[in-house]
Amino acid sequence: MITIDILNEWGADTTEGLTRCIGNEELYLKLVNAVTKDPNFDKLKTLTSEGDLKGAFEASHALKGVLGNLSLTPIYKKVCEITELLRAETDIDYSGLVKEITEMRDQLLSYAE
Repeated sequence: MITIDILNEWGADTTEGLTRCIGNEELYLKLVNAVTKDPNFDKLKTLTSEGDLKGAFEASHALKGVLGNLSLTPIYKKVCEITELLRAETDIDYSGLVKEITEMRDQLLSYAE
């Protein structure tokens, strides 16, 4: 089960995230659990592998907003990185970045179980 302590150890800024949830820890943890299942993670992986940079940008930008609002800093930084590359339509192999993001999401997901 995801806890504030686990998220702090993982590197999240839970103080900031909780502030955005008006100090409601139950709501914050519920939102963190929900974001681990966000379909935009799978969309990002699929669309980058297909070369659909515009669609991948939309998926990463949506994730960036949610992850930033929850102050899930480690994964947020990686999503920011890929979002800016996709915004510029940089022609690179995105698989390494997507793998890092997926692994971080999977780590959060493992805490939720």
